[in-house]
Amino acid sequence: MDPRVSGALAANGGLITFVQALDLGMSPSEVRQLRRQGAWLALRRGVYTTTELWESLDEWRGRPRLMARAVVVTMKRAWVLSHQSSADELGVDTLRPPIPLTHITRPGWTNAWTENGVAHHLAGFRPDQVVDINGVRVLDAARTAIDISRRYGDMHGLVACDSAMRIGVSRAALVAAYEPMEQWPGIRAAHTAVRLADGRAENPHESLGRYLVLEAGIGEPDCQFPIRTSDGIKWCDLRVGNHMIETDGRVKLQPRSLGGVAEEPPDVVLWKEKARERLVTDRGTVVTRVVWEDYWGRRRSEAISRLRADHAESVRRFGAELAPELAREAAEIRARYGVRRSAP
Repeated sequence: MDPRVSGALAANGGLITFVQALDLGMSPSEVRQLRRQGAWLALRRGVYTTTELWESLDEWRGRPRLMARAVVVTMKRAWVLSHQSSADELGVDTLRPPIPLTHITRPGWTNAWTENGVAHHLAGFRPDQVVDINGVRVLDAARTAIDISRRYGDMHGLVACDSAMRIGVSRAALVAAYEPMEQWPGIRAAHTAVRLADGRAENPHESLGRYLVLEAGIGEPDCQFPIRTSDGIKWCDLRVGNHMIETDGRVKLQPRSLGGVAEEPPDVVLWKEKARERLVTDRGTVVTRVVWEDYWGRRRSEAISRLRADHAESVRRFGAELAPELAREAAEIRARYGVRRSAP
């Protein structure tokens, strides 16, 4: 490939238009040949990327983000990326909707339609809600979290709002984002998501775990609760009374080379986790573990029943209120270290 074409692809985030290719000296037949050979893919009409780049991207965020950028190349200046598409650019964690779409918004009377994989939204927004991310105009994190809440409901909204707060958005900013929308569809879900949001949740798994605990009706969960043990401080994802809830994902067992966080073999990780749980329960607590599959379908009702049973057991054995010694120690640890990410 002509190095100028390779350079244009690199400069444009892996995209090149048909017109750009011709301007760089390629002929229409050369472009068609690259497509026939499978070297290039058309993401939108007249917008291409390399098959090598596409196949290297994950389906969760990488491919939707590149697809959204291909849409940006073809749209008029008044449109900006929004909803899921702006979240991908901003690094806001979300739950993937059942139908993947690129979302764009421009000012206008509230309306929406979907065409060729693109969800078009007409909705008002302030100029200061538009931010530039590497040359792409997107709605900011607060507005994005609210739009996701309104469109997909409070569970999706909680994940997005937690993530927005985690990257520095205040609750006041989230409230300010939804205040002009009081008559818009889905606003009640946005109210709920913002009211329940907690930036201490470290990932979507913990956000969904907190939602599950609330649905179980066992009490208001406290995030990132520290417990001093004989082997140092152990941080529990959620706590209600003397009941600790841990959200377990496969990422803890997968090596970093496969996208996980494990630095040791899976059996060693599991053994250490069991030892950690014993240290926590030795301080007078009951531990419940939930996994990603517990949030969906039949497993959800089973997980709620298990949470209720384990919570009743913690109340029977250790009382409904957090043990004073654990409360005092946790306050001291938090005063010294703050949130979990800055503590040992």
